[in-house]
Amino acid sequence: MHTGLTEYMCFECGKTFSSESSLKMHERIHTGEKPYKCSHCDKRFIQSGSLKRHKRIHTGEKPYTCEQCGKSFTLKSNLTDHMKVHTGEKPFTCDQCGKSFPYSSTFKHHKEIHTGEKLYACDQCDKTFLRASYLKQHLRVHTKKKPHSCHLCGKRFSRPEYLKVHQKVHTGVGEYMCFECEKTFTFASSLKLHQRIHTGEKPYKCSHCDKRFSDSGQLKTHERIHTGEKPYKCSHCDKRFSHSGSLKAHEMIHTGENPYACDQCGKSFTLKANLTDHMKIHTGEKPFTCDQCGKSFPYSSTLKLHKKIHTGEKLYACDQCDKTFLRASYLKQHMRVHTKEKPHSCHLCGKSFSHPEYLKVHQKVHTGVRDYMCFECEKTFTFASSLKQHERIHTGEKPYKCSHCDRRFRVSAHLKRHEMIHTGEKPYMCSHCDRRFCVSGQLKTHERIHTGEKPYKCSHCDKRFSQSGHLKRHGMIHTREKPHRDQCGKSFARKWCLTDHMKVHTG
Repeated sequence: MHTGLTEYMCFECGKTFSSESSLKMHERIHTGEKPYKCSHCDKRFIQSGSLKRHKRIHTGEKPYTCEQCGKSFTLKSNLTDHMKVHTGEKPFTCDQCGKSFPYSSTFKHHKEIHTGEKLYACDQCDKTFLRASYLKQHLRVHTKKKPHSCHLCGKRFSRPEYLKVHQKVHTGVGEYMCFECEKTFTFASSLKLHQRIHTGEKPYKCSHCDKRFSDSGQLKTHERIHTGEKPYKCSHCDKRFSHSGSLKAHEMIHTGENPYACDQCGKSFTLKANLTDHMKIHTGEKPFTCDQCGKSFPYSSTLKLHKKIHTGEKLYACDQCDKTFLRASYLKQHMRVHTKEKPHSCHLCGKSFSHPEYLKVHQKVHTGVRDYMCFECEKTFTFASSLKQHERIHTGEKPYKCSHCDRRFRVSAHLKRHEMIHTGEKPYMCSHCDRRFCVSGQLKTHERIHTGEKPYKCSHCDKRFSQSGHLKRHGMIHTREKPHRDQCGKSFARKWCLTDHMKVHTG
């Protein structure tokens, strides 16, 4: 041992050894001899030490324990590797980018990124991978195969790692703690990612723009904006998505699954984020405040849109009536006024609408659902926005002021309609004559003069009307209702009849 003398040589490969027993053990590589057999299974080994280590799989023995966190390991080498989590030791450094790694296997994998060599291609979406195992794992996205099942709750996963992570939900184990905020994590990698919140580190840079990310997964998803890649395809329709989470959320439209329910009103949602947003209706939380006018909003997207009111920015213009809009989606919706397109149809009565929200409102006519109640008069409403608008009747609040005169309004639509008096704007033109209108509803009612359409039928007789107000007045003939009363006690079915009668008293 001290002299380094190696007297025993292998005649197969020429390798020399300091002892006869070492040579004998080495020669088993060439002969294939495995004299040590496991008593639990049929596996055989060249060395007794290898057999001893293998038996720990069956016995569950983990003799090597970490003194920092108490985690135990089967092999001493595994404990040595684990200690690098606590010490932060990263002995393997990439000569291409200077990045360091705790394990040689991770380092070897990283080097493949620089070569750009991806030999394994998916025949479903042309995506390429560094290893065959990665391709095999990726194919489960297309096959929906989930072979790994949790024995406690039955939930299934495509990878054993995902199952391992999930099982810690049941045990509640969080071995790794952040010393900044004392938050605990299941894995060292999760802790490392979390610590970037405190340090502000964003090591992953987009190759197409200057945007940086703290997580490699976020970078990967972001780069699909530039490449246009959408690897996740819906199994029910031809729609594709850049993110698996977006696909999962989309497929719930087909299945009708709404797993997240509000404990206040029972309304269900496809996404947890949608439920979180919905809860702000009940709590009244409005964390986003405009620095221009002090108005607060429950959602950041609503604040962002509101700010454009102050800047006057309206990038999208209608080529039919020169009306401008804050968003392309608003312009698209507006164009249906001119095209008369109504692609959204009610499956119960066949009525069609230009916008899905209008259909959603209409369908509640059939269900009769009214979730929101006014505490002043106990009137119920379909939407929170309708309730908020109604409450202004009690408070007297009129937040919308005309920019041309001092008149104020409870509803933004009323202000919009009023301002057309000043501007003379009449964007809705009759397709039969040259008459124009301020409001789409007025145009719709007017066009019935040309079409002869009378959609409102009396429930007492066969008479039909072009306007709901005319039907309502006609109905008073059958009900004998006379809501307009004079100071002398005489009653009239119509207001103009009362007005005429008043001339008797005034002379």
